[in-house]
Amino acid sequence: MPQVKPEVETFAKIKVIGVGGSGGSAIDRMVKAGIRGVDFMVMNTDVQALHHNSAPHKLHIGKTVTRGLGAGMNPEIGQRSAEESQNEIREAFKETDMVFVTCGLGGGTGSGASPVIAEIAREMGALTVGVVTKPFSFEGPQRKAIADKAYRELSRHVDTIITIPNDRVLQIIDKKTSLLDAFKIVDDVLRQGVQGISELITVPGLINVDFADVKSIMKDRGSALMGIGVGSGDTRAVEAAQAAISSPLLEVSIDGARGILFTITGGTSLGMQEVAEAAKIITNSADDDVRVIFGAVVDETMGEDVRVTVIATGFEEAVRPSRSKDFDAEDDLEELHAPFPLKKPMYSNNLFSKRKTAVQEEEGEQEKESMAPARNTFTSKPVNSVNTIPTRTASPVSPQTNTDQ
Repeated sequence: MPQVKPEVETFAKIKVIGVGGSGGSAIDRMVKAGIRGVDFMVMNTDVQALHHNSAPHKLHIGKTVTRGLGAGMNPEIGQRSAEESQNEIREAFKETDMVFVTCGLGGGTGSGASPVIAEIAREMGALTVGVVTKPFSFEGPQRKAIADKAYRELSRHVDTIITIPNDRVLQIIDKKTSLLDAFKIVDDVLRQGVQGISELITVPGLINVDFADVKSIMKDRGSALMGIGVGSGDTRAVEAAQAAISSPLLEVSIDGARGILFTITGGTSLGMQEVAEAAKIITNSADDDVRVIFGAVVDETMGEDVRVTVIATGFEEAVRPSRSKDFDAEDDLEELHAPFPLKKPMYSNNLFSKRKTAVQEEEGEQEKESMAPARNTFTSKPVNSVNTIPTRTASPVSPQTNTDQ
């Protein structure tokens, strides 16, 4: 009896989560592009956006908070929506090895909900990677302020965060490109970032890496950058590699990275010599002590072209916060109150106010003790048993009409 062999065999269970309008649009494009070996899911406060998305799995978050109408540009609503639906989110991440959280920062749902979603995934033991965009400068200072705070909060809850500044995408497209097409290109850059990492693990190729290799490059590595290059002709692999390491998407040189992961993708004519030449260019551009993982994948849709995707990680490794990061209360509270048009700060004040109360009470007790008779010297002190989780923050405008990120 003939055996039916699945198209893709993988031991690592990978999920790609699109959050908000922009994240959902990116997932929609990834599904249509046919990325193999991963499960796609969209999470949104906007029911209409979920209905029109082609992702196989959808989760409406914050049913009672937003009643399906989205979060506007209020990341606090996005955060509360994810917290309301945390049980469903937790269920979605069961037995998952790796989670990509993709969104556009600067709106409500993506900016507010993504840190909650990432925190849950990471707590459940999944390697958690954020792949996010920052808004175009023409989208205004308020959206930029939301995006900046959302980035800082999300970075605390992922192993690696790959950032694609939309303004830099403008440097790789034609000046006559329409606004709608520009957002589609941003979505496609997000797709290439996720595809470049996931297919190293899930798709059989000329050179494969396993999940443990990818994990060694991306676990607890902080900020990461991505470069993409395409080449054609006799020196296509070399051209693609050179274009990738000098890509406008890379805000700094890759020689500052502590880890580099890159993928070489080409058609059936892709040869090992070309792979070796491209790999040499990239490794020669990095520090001698950098950890490098790479793979080569055959994709017939590439035709005669070769694409190189480079992920450089560990730029902030020296100051990477731990999973139980403690904040400076005064500095953080002062900073977090400012740019958001919210009735209350996006991050919970409970943690800080309770700490202050405990300190004040203790000081009060000490003052009483100094004035009391000796028999009252051993006065019981209040015990601060705070167990709160700091809350989170702020996606670009989706290429669809949905403005809720």
